[in-house]
Amino acid sequence: VADETASPSICAIDLLAQAEHDPLSSAILITTSAQLAKEVDREVKQRLKKIERKEIASAAVEERGGIVVVQDIEVAIDLVNYYAPEHLSLLVKDGWSLLGSIKNAGGIFVGETSPEILGDYVAGPSHVMPTGGTARFSSPLSVDDFIKITSVAALNEKSLNMLGPAASVIAEVEGLSVHAQGVRARLQ
Repeated sequence: VADETASPSICAIDLLAQAEHDPLSSAILITTSAQLAKEVDREVKQRLKKIERKEIASAAVEERGGIVVVQDIEVAIDLVNYYAPEHLSLLVKDGWSLLGSIKNAGGIFVGETSPEILGDYVAGPSHVMPTGGTARFSSPLSVDDFIKITSVAALNEKSLNMLGPAASVIAEVEGLSVHAQGVRARLQ
């Protein structure tokens, strides 16, 4: 996501850095500036001719890339939240002010001094990211993924009497009569 303050060459390089990964990569610029969109498009086309993996990057740009001009930053963030990108670069005047509005992104990189490329190699956030829109319901790999959790249920008699009848009905509807019996035996 970029506004009129973003550098067209930085935007183009960042898009191509994603595109060079794989022909299935998705490199999309959402901007509030029609002028920036034109300049980035020109930069991408010029740079594509000179990069090592131009066949791969060209396929990604042509098939899954794009530049979208929106009326304001709120629309840009709505699109981000709908698309749920693996990586999101905020190349806008005050990227920090947008963080609370972004609900669906694997990793967010704020400002031109925080390129996603550093996230690939040295910045610290996990590079095992939710792809294909899965940032709507999944997170990047973290230390939490290596923590084992065990659920514990310990109801008292009052809770059993409150919840048991509903559980028994649900079990019967599912056709699991012994489940229902297990509840009813405790209610008697």
